[in-house]
Amino acid sequence: MILDFSVIWENLPQFLHGVGVTLQLLFVSLAVGFVWAVPLALMRVSGSPWLNLPVWFYTYVIRGTPMLVQLFLLYYGVAQFEAVRASLLWPWLSDATFCACLAFAINTSGYTAEIIAGCLKTTPPGEIEAARAAGMSRLQMYRRILLPSALRRALPQYSNEVVMMLHATSMASLVTLADITGVARTISAQYFLPFEAYLTAGAFYLVLTFLLLQLFKAAERRWLAHLRPQRR
Repeated sequence: MILDFSVIWENLPQFLHGVGVTLQLLFVSLAVGFVWAVPLALMRVSGSPWLNLPVWFYTYVIRGTPMLVQLFLLYYGVAQFEAVRASLLWPWLSDATFCACLAFAINTSGYTAEIIAGCLKTTPPGEIEAARAAGMSRLQMYRRILLPSALRRALPQYSNEVVMMLHATSMASLVTLADITGVARTISAQYFLPFEAYLTAGAFYLVLTFLLLQLFKAAERRWLAHLRPQRR
């Protein structure tokens, strides 16, 4: 078998456009999901069952169902209801980009909330005692000490979540979006070159993954330096 990458080179602008679509989906969904995950995490560690249990159920459902099912429910499922089609939300819910970003944001919010909640629960007791000794209120303690510390310690786990979300954006091609995978599918169908098309797509995902991990490593070196063993 002889590989033919000339077609890939000719269609490279399409792949670059697909990279832009993929990054847009990734960053929008991560931003919205993170903003939603922080209050969910605070509710998750609350001693009140009225706050804790609904968030536990939410994260359990989100993490217990496939993202593809969630995406299809938003994009294809809600469209069957006349009330939805007649509502003011329909222009948004009929848009593939909006539905994809919303589905990805909902999914990552569930995982991110549990990551942050886990880090909040493992806060060193000394930090809490120091905050109380300084006379901080509960709100001040969370805002100045507990939450910033938990977010820093969550970086290694959150980097894995970001990479997983990058790979999950490939599902957007199933709702007609021309992301990296969507472009590869189109080229594969047009030129009957599936190996070359998907190999190129894989290379783009590999490069993006490498760049994201390097960014997180730089962030960890800056904000988690105090956790590294000290040389003697």
